[in-house]
Amino acid sequence: MGKQEHKQVAWVRAAVARGLVAATLWWMLTEGADAPAFGSLAVLLTVVASLALAPPAPALRISLLGFLRFVGTFVLRSVAAGAQVARLALAPRLALRPARISVETHLPAGLPRVLLANTLTLQPGTLAVCLEDARLLVHVLDETPDLEPEVRALEARIAAMLRLT
Repeated sequence: MGKQEHKQVAWVRAAVARGLVAATLWWMLTEGADAPAFGSLAVLLTVVASLALAPPAPALRISLLGFLRFVGTFVLRSVAAGAQVARLALAPRLALRPARISVETHLPAGLPRVLLANTLTLQPGTLAVCLEDARLLVHVLDETPDLEPEVRALEARIAAMLRLT
């Protein structure tokens, strides 16, 4: 099968999968009420809009071990960052030094970069403000800890999980 045929198969699979999800949601929301024409039109328009807004991407090859390591790193960093934020918030003298830090990511465009930005946003004390090309702007509550090693560690975990290395 050629590259073009693989792409067509991916589109058909995406359309069928999204159609099944949309039809199931429609059926659940209407409790199976009689409106097949309107429901079919709603499902069709949902699938078309979905394919236009989020075209099928190449299949992800996720490493189970990489995923487990990513989750472990995420949980440990969340606890450590939460403790740091609590320490800063409960200190007798509020010692916050907020800053915006620009970091260049080494991950490829698309899902890997978005996952990095969202993971940083979910860490206490950090908020990904802007992702433009390879440049990630992060707001932090305290500029003292160096953000670069944390970003590099997360990049390594994401790359291993998505088998990018």
